[in-house]
Amino acid sequence: MTIRVLIADDQAMVRDAFSVLLGAQPDIEVVATAEDGVQAVARTEELAPDVIVMDIRMPGLDGIGATRQITSAPGSSTKILILTTFNLDEYVYEALRAGASGFLLKDASGIQLAEAVRVVAQGEALLAPDLTMRLIEEFSRVSPSAKQPTGVRIDALTDRETEVLGQVAQGLSNAEIARELVVAEETVKTHVGRILRKLQLRDRTQAAVFAYETGLVAPGNAAHRMPSLRTATQ
Repeated sequence: MTIRVLIADDQAMVRDAFSVLLGAQPDIEVVATAEDGVQAVARTEELAPDVIVMDIRMPGLDGIGATRQITSAPGSSTKILILTTFNLDEYVYEALRAGASGFLLKDASGIQLAEAVRVVAQGEALLAPDLTMRLIEEFSRVSPSAKQPTGVRIDALTDRETEVLGQVAQGLSNAEIARELVVAEETVKTHVGRILRKLQLRDRTQAAVFAYETGLVAPGNAAHRMPSLRTATQ
């Protein structure tokens, strides 16, 4: 299955370079580029790409605003991979809260970029979880605007689902959660799917943000549980 990608960046050289890098992959097709958030939103509405590689800082409508518009559109299934120069950046945290599935540093290699696109397209949420989880922890601790991303109360979950959500927020994969709970991995996958539906969240990244901002997981508790590369599929 070919992954259809839109690249949004205000620098033409970056758009061209990423187009060449991703276009060389047999399973990735760059369907369009955009030079700002307004174009990114418009071309997403027109083309419905699977993944957007989105620069976080662009003139006019930036990557955060564009992410918020795209992810809040009815029926939207497009995944957003945020590009940033700095890994611990408040703007990145706001993009995750707006619905981005993960982030990647701009100095990543072409191989890392292509793999990140595949990860996001497959529904795997946390890219470089050691960085992403540190980011979520830091800004959920200090952000005065931190709040539940939906109006759904956490008591909509069963006790088991609440337990699984806490473990997802700690960076555990489905296989690791299954070992912790002594259940089948497919059972964990089912729990995660139900959690996302009940809380109206897009993916595991949003579930982690939710867990921190509602106080289910305290900042600092997950530091020793980080996987080395990425979480498992939902």
